[in-house]
Amino acid sequence: MSGPSRPVPFTADDYRARMARAADAAAGAGLAGVLVAPGPDLVHLTGYQPVNTERLTLLVLTPGQDPVLVVPTLEAPDAAEAVGGPALTLRDWTDGKDPYAVAAPLLRDRGKYGISDNTWAMHLLGLQGALPDTSYVSLTEALPMLRAVKDARELERLAAAGAAADAVYEEILKVRFSGRAETDIAAELADLLKRFGHSQVDFTVVGSGPNGANPHHEAGDRTIEPGDMVVLDFGGLKHGYGSDTSRTVHVGEPTAEERRVHDIVRQAQEAGCAAVRPGIACQEVDRAARAVIAEAGYGERFIHRTGHGIGVTTHEPPYMIEGEELPLVPGMCFSVEPGIYLPGRFGVRIEDIVTVTEDGGRRLNATSRELAIVE
Repeated sequence: MSGPSRPVPFTADDYRARMARAADAAAGAGLAGVLVAPGPDLVHLTGYQPVNTERLTLLVLTPGQDPVLVVPTLEAPDAAEAVGGPALTLRDWTDGKDPYAVAAPLLRDRGKYGISDNTWAMHLLGLQGALPDTSYVSLTEALPMLRAVKDARELERLAAAGAAADAVYEEILKVRFSGRAETDIAAELADLLKRFGHSQVDFTVVGSGPNGANPHHEAGDRTIEPGDMVVLDFGGLKHGYGSDTSRTVHVGEPTAEERRVHDIVRQAQEAGCAAVRPGIACQEVDRAARAVIAEAGYGERFIHRTGHGIGVTTHEPPYMIEGEELPLVPGMCFSVEPGIYLPGRFGVRIEDIVTVTEDGGRRLNATSRELAIVE
């Protein structure tokens, strides 16, 4: 693929703004602050990506106060050099000392804090031991919009990841499927993702024939045969942001039923994408796609949500599912991926990443959604 090799880097000002928004959102949710352990939330807020270990690393965001990052002394130089380093204050602690005694003075004695979902239990228990009157709630529950709305530079990265996934699909259509194991095709997908700029491959689903009726079947040793439907679902991270796309192909000429089921899913996916616009609830996207499949008589065979958010991880809030009443906001990015799954026979899924614009939605995947015929 042609084009710039690297996107414009995020700056310390970008991270300062993100941390300030998170602290403001915490105040709006009635929280004393936000506590963030190593993981995707910390990467998003600071640009710092340490390994999550038994040594406490914790970002403390408190409304009206400067951000503080508690770090092990041996990791302080790396933290200081991180892109977000200038945007916050470091408080380090040495091996043999109590890290929770360092963190405790940064928290209110009786405060309620949002805490990142992937915080180790030992660290949460350590904080509770130091401050027994504090309470905690997961960030997904308390602040589901924390990473949901992307800025222009994030959207640039997501668009580049989507374009790379599209290039992978165009290339995989050129290979032979028949007579090869699902794992062979999965390996080619992984190689292609890396070839087109992905630093991390998260999944390469190859579900042939009856395996395609299992939405989370990845790839096994089944030999792909003429007459098989094959569900392809693959993605990972490029420049730190996710790709995720699904297409269903057929080995040789499909039957009339297979064409019909594929076309129903294609129409459902079109309806879900067409429903995207600012202000509607997330569940409306699910309802739009699901209605097409239900009307065609396959409602019980659509067995998962219509979509999930994507950003620094390939699955994150918001979720396009009945009961999710969060309104769509420009800058949100999520999948629209309805499917039909016929146990013991075949499955069909079609997926694009869509971003909410000021007046509708824009797909970040552009490959054909028609049923492709492969050898």
